[in-house]
Amino acid sequence: MRNISEKKRIVIKLGTSTLAHKTGKLNIRRMTNLVRVISDLHNSGREIIMVSSGAVGLGAGKLGLPKKPQETKLKQAVAAIGQCELMHVYDDMFEKYSVTVAQILLTKTIISNPNHCENFKNTVDTLVGMGVIPIVNENDTIAIDELELEIGENDSLSALVADLAGADLLLILSDIDGLYTDDPRTNPDAEPISVVEEITPEIESVAGGAGSSLGTGGMSTKINAAKIATNAGIDMVIMNGKNPEMLYDLFEDKEIGTIFKANMR
Repeated sequence: MRNISEKKRIVIKLGTSTLAHKTGKLNIRRMTNLVRVISDLHNSGREIIMVSSGAVGLGAGKLGLPKKPQETKLKQAVAAIGQCELMHVYDDMFEKYSVTVAQILLTKTIISNPNHCENFKNTVDTLVGMGVIPIVNENDTIAIDELELEIGENDSLSALVADLAGADLLLILSDIDGLYTDDPRTNPDAEPISVVEEITPEIESVAGGAGSSLGTGGMSTKINAAKIATNAGIDMVIMNGKNPEMLYDLFEDKEIGTIFKANMR
């Protein structure tokens, strides 16, 4: 039994492939549906914390660039433009459902500092207590190391946020239905894996490859996020974000995506 319906504090990670078209511009219909469903989950009493990718991709799209720039200083500039665009859209969309959002920008340096971690926890608890949805993103304009490494840090960041925030569930929305025995985009015989009780070398071996041309993560970064979350005692689910209505099914304990079961402490 998944018991997703019992989860109260949930971190939802939204990838660039979920938020944007291949052009880099916002997928307005999908974002509108996502915001509506997330607002409804929030109204049901669940405490929602979002970790949103998309700043660099949206910035590139707004500037009319055919793809994300490769030079670090250009990535930083594009991230600054995209972050402004992203939060403006979130604020406008959530306001339609009388839901207030707040922005929190993090870097690995901040997360590694115990005092800063405590400040982050206090801020999240206060915002959630006021009925606000915090939207967390990596500070790509400042975090040069993460931009240059290109390792899809928002997957790992979401797991670290879930741990720090004391979440019951980490939910990663991607452009794939879950974990498979092989890449379903290249192997039609790949079988879905519904439940992962333990992240074994065999599980790690089926994860690999880069994400979309706009995103930086692949399944391997999500497995890394699963390690962080499950070791912190948090269940993690990977599911496709193309149909936000499926979130209702997930929270009715239907078999959606892949669940990585938390390690018992």
